[in-house]
Amino acid sequence: MENDTKCYFCGNEKNITTGSEPQVCTYCQKEVKEKFICPEGHYICNECKQKENWQLIEDSCKNIITNDPVELATILMKAPQFKMHCPDHHFMVPAVLLSTYCKTVRKRKKLNDWLKVARNRAEKVPGGFCGTHGSCGAAVGSGIFMSTISGATPLSKIEWDLCNSTVSRSLMSMAQYGGPRCCKRVTYLTLTETTKVLKERLSVELHIPEKVECTFFDRNEAECLKEKCPFYPN
Repeated sequence: MENDTKCYFCGNEKNITTGSEPQVCTYCQKEVKEKFICPEGHYICNECKQKENWQLIEDSCKNIITNDPVELATILMKAPQFKMHCPDHHFMVPAVLLSTYCKTVRKRKKLNDWLKVARNRAEKVPGGFCGTHGSCGAAVGSGIFMSTISGATPLSKIEWDLCNSTVSRSLMSMAQYGGPRCCKRVTYLTLTETTKVLKERLSVELHIPEKVECTFFDRNEAECLKEKCPFYPN
């Protein structure tokens, strides 16, 4: 049971019921009985709260069914153990893209294996990559996603082009806003650009909201671009 009286996800005060009520964990989708309930239905079970973050990402991307990568990424980034800035984003980006792609093209049977491939590749992208290698780990994540679904290798032709084009478009989108880093901003930019490439090159259309608003800016006071960020709320 969560110890505070506010929902970790939306900040609403929880309702106290007269008895234990069933709650569905946002991350594993299992039903658990609890006394304190968020009025919006948000809940994370003790098992998911105790998971190592990369495992939470992998498991949640199998359990949460949606064709909206921004929605799935936001749910994951709101988990209590998910930090504002961390290399976990390097795996989360390809993971949410794989999950939503598999749902859209009806390839859920491939998801487990593809998530393992993406995780193995993302583990090789260290924290601070954006500042030391001139290539943000979230953008690299989009390349991991494309290379996974296309089976690209260093000797590929069309697939090689597809993967590198996706990463370059993500990086150009980030570069126009400049620094300092914000893992949330680059995540949303990468997901937006990758969905455009999917539609243009592969005729696969994932759902992206017309307006994406960041809810994490208050945790990034020192580095947030505020009004200069395309996701800063009005």
